[in-house]
Amino acid sequence: MSYPGLAESGHERYVMELLQAIRAFSDAMDRMHGGMKGDMDMNATDLAAMRMMIMREQRGETVSPHDVARHLRITTASTTKLLDRLEAAGHVERQPHPRDRRARVVVLTDTSRQEFYRHFGARLRGMRELADRYSDEELQLVTRFLDDISAVLDPQR
Repeated sequence: MSYPGLAESGHERYVMELLQAIRAFSDAMDRMHGGMKGDMDMNATDLAAMRMMIMREQRGETVSPHDVARHLRITTASTTKLLDRLEAAGHVERQPHPRDRRARVVVLTDTSRQEFYRHFGARLRGMRELADRYSDEELQLVTRFLDDISAVLDPQR
C-alpha cells in the first residue's frame, strides 16, 4: 500500500510494513474477539474483564472488583453491574479474599474457564508454537516493541 509523500524504500518502507502488520494483527484480534463475544453471549466489556481475569489467574494473582474497574476504566457502579451480569450468567463468583476477610475477590468459574479455553485454546496453542520458533533475543525484542506500542496507544496503562 502506498501513502503520498512517503518513500517506498529503506527504513520508511519497513516502518509502513510494520504499521500495516500491526493493523492486520489488530483486525484479526477484533474478529477473534467478535466471534468469542457471540459464542459466549458477552459484550466487549464482559470479554475484556474475562481476559484480564484469565491473565491474572495465570500469574497467580487475585482479582478484586476494584482491579476490574481500574483495568476497564469504568465506575464502581458499572463494575458492580458487570460482575452481577457475569455472575448471573455463571461466568464468575465473588469470594472472600484469601488474606483480607473484609475484601472480596472475583474468580472465574470452572465452567467459564473451560468455555473460554474451548474458544481460545487452539489459538493460544498456535501462538505458543509460533513463538517457540523465535530465539530468546528475538522474543525479547518483540516483547519490548509491543510494550512500547501499547504505551503509545494507551499511555494510562
